[in-house]
Formats: sequence, C-alpha cells, structure tokens
Amino acid sequence: MPRAQAQTASANTPLPIPSPTAAHQNFKVAVYIPVNIVEKMQDPHYLESTWKTISSHVKVDKVYIETYRSRNIASAANIEQVKTFFRDHGVEVAGGIAFSDRDNGQFKSFCYTNPADRAYVKRVSEFTAKHFNHIILDDFFFNNTKTPSDIAAKGNQSWSQFRLHLMDEVSRDLVVGAAKSVNPKAQVVIKFPNWYPDFHGNGYDLKNEPKIFSGIYTGTETRDPVITDQNLQQYESYEIIRYFDNVDPGHNGGGWVDTFSIRYVDRYPEELWDTMLAKAPQIMLFEYSNLLLPAKPGDRDAWANLPTSFDYNKLYPNAAQTPPDFAAVAGDALAEIDPLVGKLGTPVGIDLYRPYYSTGEKFLEEYFGMIGIPVNVVPAFPKDAKMLLLTKSAQADPDIVSEIKSNLMAGGDVVITSGLLKALQHRGIESIAELSTTSRKLMIDHYWGNFGAGNGAALGATPGQREVLVPAMDYETNDAWPVVRGTANGFGAPLLLMDHYGHGNLFVLTIPDDFNDLYNLPQPVLTSIKSYIMQDFPVQMDAPSQVSLFTYNNGTFVVESYRNHPVKVTLSVLGNGKQLENLLTGKVLQAARSAHQRIFQMPGNPVRTSFTVTVQPHSYVGFKTE
Repeated sequence: MPRAQAQTASANTPLPIPSPTAAHQNFKVAVYIPVNIVEKMQDPHYLESTWKTISSHVKVDKVYIETYRSRNIASAANIEQVKTFFRDHGVEVAGGIAFSDRDNGQFKSFCYTNPADRAYVKRVSEFTAKHFNHIILDDFFFNNTKTPSDIAAKGNQSWSQFRLHLMDEVSRDLVVGAAKSVNPKAQVVIKFPNWYPDFHGNGYDLKNEPKIFSGIYTGTETRDPVITDQNLQQYESYEIIRYFDNVDPGHNGGGWVDTFSIRYVDRYPEELWDTMLAKAPQIMLFEYSNLLLPAKPGDRDAWANLPTSFDYNKLYPNAAQTPPDFAAVAGDALAEIDPLVGKLGTPVGIDLYRPYYSTGEKFLEEYFGMIGIPVNVVPAFPKDAKMLLLTKSAQADPDIVSEIKSNLMAGGDVVITSGLLKALQHRGIESIAELSTTSRKLMIDHYWGNFGAGNGAALGATPGQREVLVPAMDYETNDAWPVVRGTANGFGAPLLLMDHYGHGNLFVLTIPDDFNDLYNLPQPVLTSIKSYIMQDFPVQMDAPSQVSLFTYNNGTFVVESYRNHPVKVTLSVLGNGKQLENLLTGKVLQAARSAHQRIFQMPGNPVRTSFTVTVQPHSYVGFKTE
C-alpha cells in the first residue's frame, strides 16, 4: 500500500512500495529467538500461531535459535524440533548463544579464570556446534568479574590489558576452537554491542577478535537518547555500522535492533531505517516474542496528524481499539525504506580517526552526525585525507602529532577538538600552533562569525535562555583566527579556531562541557562551522541540530529529522546549475538562493547550487544530484 513520506516544498504523491510480506530487495531480515522462547515453542500451538502472526507482517529470511542464556540450556530434541519447523517453512536457521551468567539486573559475565566456568563455556560451544554450522554470540561475551582468581591472574596488568588477553584466548580456545572440534564447518560470529568506547575495559577486542571469528555483527539498538542509562544518540545506528565495516571490511553481517526503551513508536522505525541507510546486508530483529507485543503510539501527539515517514495513524486507523504489534511496525518500516536503499550507493563521509583501545570524548562522533556532519569512523590514520576529524580519543595514538603534521604539509585540513588540544599539550602540538586550553569557562549566549579581522557577523543570540558552557582557549592574535566565536558579557571564546600550517589548515573545534549543548547552538552557528569543515564536501546542509545527513558515492543523499516539528532545510550541492531529484517521489526540485551566501567563510569556496525543502518530524527524504 502507499505510504506517506517526508514532504518537501515541491513534493508530490509518493511512489507505491512493496507489500510488507514481500521479499526485500536490498537486505535480509532475521529474527532472534531466546532460549526461553525456544523452550516455549515445544508447544506446537504456540509455535504455529505466533509464526503465522509474525510471518504475515514481515518477511523473515532467517531465524537464530538460541541454545543457551543465563545458565539455561535448551534440550537437543527441542532445538531440532524448532529447526525442523522453520526449515519446513522455508526459513534459514542458525544458532545463537548469550554467554551471560546469572545476574541481579546488573550484567554479570562468566569468570574466565574459574576452571568450572571455562569448562561450562566450552561445553555450550560444543553443544551448539553439533546442531548448527552458523552461530552468533549475543553481546554478553565480555568479562567484568573481579574475583580473587581474576585479581591473582591479572597481576600488574591493567584490567583492560588483562581482559583483552583473556578474552582473546577464550575466543580462540573455548568458543571457536571448541565449536570446530565437533563441527569443522562451524562458523562463529561475534556480535559487538553499541558501547564501543568501553570495549577494551571489558575485554572486547575490536582489533583482534575479528581475526579470530568468522565474522562480526553490529548492535544498532540506540533506543531513547534521554531515558536510558547510555543516552546514545540516534545517529549511532548508522555510524556504528560504518565504523565496524571499516574495522572488518566485508565481514560485518548486519545490524541488530530491539524494541526496548522507546517513548514513541517512531523511534523503533528510526533505528531500523538508520541501520539500513548504512547499507547493512541484514537486520536482526530482537526478539521473537517482543515482535508479538502491542506497539502503542506513545508520546507522539505533536506530529500525530502530520504526513510523516512512519504515518502511524494512516497505517493503523483502528489502533485505538487494536494496536499493531511490533512485527507489523517492523514490516511496514522495512518495506518503506527498501526501495530507497536500492537507489543509494556506498556510504561516504568525513573521516574521523578513532584508534583501537582509545578513550576520550565518548560518543562525540554521534553528536557530529546529529548536527549534520556525515562522519566515517576509521580505526587507522587516513594518510593524505583532504579533511580529517580528530576527537580526544586520538590521544591513544603515540604518533598523532607527527601524523597531523604530515597531513597538513600534504595540503589536508585537520579539525581537532578542544579536548584533544588539551590532551596533546606538552606532546608536541605547540610545534604546529601555540594554542592552549585554559581553566577558564564561559557561559556564552551571543555568537559571531568572521573569516578575518574586524567586525563579526551576528550568528544569533540566546540571552537568558540557552547559555552554553565552553572552555576558553589562549591563542596568538593574527597567527590563529577565531572564525566562529561566542561571547559572554562581551568576552569572547573561539568556537572554531583556524591556524595555517604548511599547505593545510588546523582547526580547533570547541566542545561544550555538555555535548548536548551542541544542540543549543543557533542554526547559523552550526551552519557556519559546517561551511568550514565541509567546504569541499558534495553536500552541505543549513539546518537546526538533530537533523542528519547521509551521503553516498553515487550522488545520492538522505536527510533525516529526529525533531518533533517540521523543519526547513537548505541543501547546497557542489557545482552551478545543478538539479535535485526527490528519490521518494521522482519530483525535480528548483534551485533557491543559498543561505550560505550570508555567512562568513573561507574565500575561494567552491560554487554551489542550493535547494530548500521541508522535512516532517521523525522523517527522512532522499535525493539525487543531477
């Protein structure tokens, strides 16, 4: 049936999309079945009736049948019975293991220095491999115990060092080796969770474990950014797929989304869409029984009557009496995005270097994505990058200053955050520019932009409303230039500081103490910052915060708004006289005068053609440059 899409200033009736139960053309859909539900499936009526419901709403290509979780192991007969049922229904089957121990609400891993626990893990691996050639580990395969035996084994190592070495050995010997000892065809895939900045502290080895396992899988479940303890930003559902693609090219099996911790139903489709916009080959729906639960609208009154990408009221007109289940929501959301995904090329973005085992400014790259900077997180320093983003996590690279110098000398531009600047003081950054952070803080509420000397152009003000706390920096006047700045009671603080070196430019981007304050910067401030960082990028976007840009190598891109109200967006593409085709409607957009012309920026920036569109709340729209 037709769906309502994000409307633009010149949008028309959307193109029809396939039925939710038709095969998807551009990705596969899998469902994970936890062991307690596997055991419940011994009741034929439950198995047949629930599968009838789920399969009528979403086309499922594969199921993962869990054999173990939290000291509960399914019987061999039960596993074979469930395998047979799904195979008879034309569905591919694989095994799953959640190596969790019993817990009280705080996750508890096995103690991998305990001989009994080690033997138990080995036995579960062997048992599962007897039933499946393909096995996935749910994201409990880490180590967080600090028992006396752990403390003794750790010795003088840090907990991170100890756990990394321990889990590499457990992976090789107790999981992969054990599985292959009983089934040489066994392929074990490790699912990495969504908390990658803390992996090494819990034994997840993003550098070495992909070499041990047959493949990896990605946790893209970002849930709600406010009410959850992680406070993950929505953009991570896209960004983490791209990051792990770069960690293990060609072996990232897909993204994994659940139905948990959402305040409005649109949040679930957003997680699914963003996973597929990253071109994941498969989406895992966790989990089987949750797909049968009612998907109530939640707190979406502000946009309930607008033609959003996921138009709940239109899709389910009788929801007040009979709300849809999550299988229906997943089926409709995936059918919605499938045709668009097929028109998109390979994702591209501005490289952001994050070394293995690094910490600092945790998840800041998500916030860049949420203010409209498409990022491509890479685990190795990208030599000769034309534009490179570096957060404080880059401090983990002992050669980072010399690598920055080389990039600048080769004509590239490098953007470092204020956090990284502070970390690199006394490590040689002063040989590039005599800049330093200070202990002073400012609550800024007026904003200015200017490429050179003299009066600044006003970029907005929020006195008494949304002051932003930022660190103050010292710099040499006329050597470095505050091209975007804020003021507090007339006293200035650079927000984007520019310093020339070699054939390139070093920029320092000031990060507020509260990353969420990036969302409180006025739209002209964000647009001005982006005009420098994305000066040669194929697409720039003049938009408020919490509107993301996804770009691809075939001239296509997608704009997605996570805001609660419609937003007007100006899109500027490289070149003169360009056209934009709306990939959802086929409509060609007419050019508009660019807002970028009213903002100070570097001389000699390339010519652009601009277009103005309106994006509905919690909606997306795709375009192709012609």
